[in-house]
Amino acid sequence: MSVSTSELSPTSSLFSPVSLGKIELANRIVMAPLTRVRAGSSGIPGDLMVEYYRQRASVGMIITEGTYPDHASQGYVGEPGIATDEQAAGWQRVFEAVHAEGGRIVLQIMHAGRGTHPDINGGRRILAPSAIAIDGKTFTEKGEQPYPVPEAMTTAEIRAALEDFVTAARRAIEAGADGVEIHGANGYLLQEFLSPAANQRTDGYGGSPQNRARFVVEVVTAVAQAVGAERVGLRISPEVDLGDVFETDRDDVLATYGTLVDQLRPLGLAYLSVLHAEPGGDLVQELRRRFDGKLIVNNGFESQTSREQALQQIEAGHADAVVVGRALIANPDLVERWQHGHPENEPRPELFYAPGAEGYTDYPFLEAA
Repeated sequence: MSVSTSELSPTSSLFSPVSLGKIELANRIVMAPLTRVRAGSSGIPGDLMVEYYRQRASVGMIITEGTYPDHASQGYVGEPGIATDEQAAGWQRVFEAVHAEGGRIVLQIMHAGRGTHPDINGGRRILAPSAIAIDGKTFTEKGEQPYPVPEAMTTAEIRAALEDFVTAARRAIEAGADGVEIHGANGYLLQEFLSPAANQRTDGYGGSPQNRARFVVEVVTAVAQAVGAERVGLRISPEVDLGDVFETDRDDVLATYGTLVDQLRPLGLAYLSVLHAEPGGDLVQELRRRFDGKLIVNNGFESQTSREQALQQIEAGHADAVVVGRALIANPDLVERWQHGHPENEPRPELFYAPGAEGYTDYPFLEAA
């Protein structure tokens, strides 16, 4: 279906309401989970994070940055957590600020798996499906260091990680989140289980596509049972080879992710979020058909999502909502800008991971531009 975005009015369906489970969105622009590392050493969201999220509450739904469910799973210096009551209280302030502006917000729960380092997670053990290190370096409190070889998780440790996801989800909902998103993408723990390159286990969690999908199914199912499936989303990134999760065999990818969504379909989740360069392509649309629920899409890291691309995805029927990252970093009032064709601020990538307000909460709104 070909759509001329020049012919679309401000009342385009991109700006129309949609329901994702029990989450009611005023429009179909969703803020991507964006790592911004402003939570300090405590992992507690403070005033700066409260203001950052409050500013962007006009989007249909905010998905928070990846948030660690327990200290060992922290993947970045300055990443927020929801492992303690104090961290949950910090997030409660964020949720209240977004709700006061009429917004909706879900918390993304992210276990970094092998994508961390003892100098990031407080000297704790690094766990993964298999004892295979990422070939590369990560930024720690002591500078750049090579990723360590992780320990292969025991069955008991797999169960404990699942319980950490459940506890984190409960904390988030109790703190006032509209929902939670399970991070099964971008090379972190859950995708490590899905990937034949990262998962070389010989037990019930490795080998066949069904076995590799087992842990993700168990986590999502347990979280859905704990907080209600209609408040739970899952993010996946098939064929996005971050963190050495190489998924290069399309047949295996379809078998793995196909069995994953087949098993999740009966749960009635709020949504499936897919990061892929071709949201309207055969793979993503086949997964959508088999999931048989609401789909939100993100076209990946190669280019910044434009207004025209977002309009096209919705008008062509490729998704129910579009996940937007960099444009929302630079334009807290992006919905108004896109709806009425106003010019946009340019993002400042050199400040994406800086510690302070600059490049975080100081992007001008339209009236101040």
